[in-house]
Amino acid sequence: MRGSAGASTPTTRSADPAGGAGGVRGRRSSADTSTARADAPRAPRAANGQTVEAVDAAQTDEHAPGDRSGRTPGDDPTVVDLLVPAEGVPPLVTDRDALADTAARLAAGTGPVAVDAERASGYRYSARAYLVQLRRAGAGSFLVDPIACDGDLTPLDEALRGVEWVLHAASQDLACLAEVGMHPDRLFDTELAGRLVGYPRVGLGPLTENLLGVRLQKGHGAADWSRRPLPAEWLTYAALDVELLVELRDAVAADLERQGKTVWAEQEFEAVRLAAPPPPRAEPWRRTSGLHKVRRPAALAVVRELWESRDTLAAARDIAPGRLLPDGAIVDAALREPSRRDDLVAMPVFRGRAQRRLADRWWSAIERARALPRDRWPATAAPPDGPPPAHRWGDKDPAAAARLAAARAALAELSEETGTPVENLLTPDLVRRLCWSPPERATPDAVRTALATLGARPWQAELTAPRLAEALTAQPAQPAQTSADAG
Repeated sequence: MRGSAGASTPTTRSADPAGGAGGVRGRRSSADTSTARADAPRAPRAANGQTVEAVDAAQTDEHAPGDRSGRTPGDDPTVVDLLVPAEGVPPLVTDRDALADTAARLAAGTGPVAVDAERASGYRYSARAYLVQLRRAGAGSFLVDPIACDGDLTPLDEALRGVEWVLHAASQDLACLAEVGMHPDRLFDTELAGRLVGYPRVGLGPLTENLLGVRLQKGHGAADWSRRPLPAEWLTYAALDVELLVELRDAVAADLERQGKTVWAEQEFEAVRLAAPPPPRAEPWRRTSGLHKVRRPAALAVVRELWESRDTLAAARDIAPGRLLPDGAIVDAALREPSRRDDLVAMPVFRGRAQRRLADRWWSAIERARALPRDRWPATAAPPDGPPPAHRWGDKDPAAAARLAAARAALAELSEETGTPVENLLTPDLVRRLCWSPPERATPDAVRTALATLGARPWQAELTAPRLAEALTAQPAQPAQTSADAG
């Protein structure tokens, strides 16, 4: 959950005990408000005594559909605070028998299934899931401990074959879910859908507050989920993450349909679902924070050796690399050039008790770097992967710079027209690659083919190709002719 804490007196939400959408109704567009409420159950009351439905009715005209996510979370005292799951926090699934029972109950449920996962980013080297949360109508909510279940949740995967999975920012969780044997056949990503609709804020908290009238409290998303036992308040937080996810999916899907973007979203979801893992970076050590301060190749060799030594140890201990040795300390060691081990351990960070225990390791890495011949020093810059940085195009290729400027302007205009962020129309990298190496004849069909080759989805290529075909004909501005030149 990524919501913000509210200032109003908290109230709780009622829900269908079978795991359905229940109590709080979503804020819909004015066209379907009356229909959505025709059969609504009795609503919970907000802090001022109004029902959520009454608040919605009063605000239908005040907050037009396109502006519903523009308010700052926490500024509406009528919003209901969600503090605990409607059916209580489910017991933690920690053995194969309980896992089998969970799978059977989920298989007997109906409709989409809400799915979330908690990792230990910033604490562990691996990106594995330490908790998986699920909720489905007719089944209820479940908290599953993959570690206690031998890292194998394939019974859940088999129970949910053909079912639509609803995740928020799915690209963050699909890899760790796949690691435990869970692979969706169909996907709905509420965060990505929110971007396509054009909501100003697409975090789970702002979306839930502004579309459903429910405020999610700040929680423990950045906690160390590898900790055992998991604290009770963390489990409450985890269960709430999937409490309203299917209801949120329905609200966002309605806006996608209203804007004619349902097909766009389906193509985006499928691209996320089928995306291959990114290839390993050729030189991952170049992502060291503060590396821009290091100019000399010999010093870069020190950064590389320290980074690789740290990474090897972090992987072996399954601990986040930065918790072993901060990036800033690596850069500092490369710049200060300590001449002896004692000089190293006298430096900030390295003088700490934990670092002194690893001092021999870090000093050995520095000595290895210094022993390298010059031809094995790193280059001062990473080898190029694609076009050069855009700010250099004016000097290297003025015609390409003109194409890029025109393409950016065309996409910005299209973004305004469609209410879609420009980076969701086409990724900046794709635009740069197209403008640097355009098709020989910049017709809409040729541009459409080039975009597809570069990885654009069909809706993106179809929508942007005509504008980009015109932009690719742009030429650099000619210097103004002076009177002296004319003479």
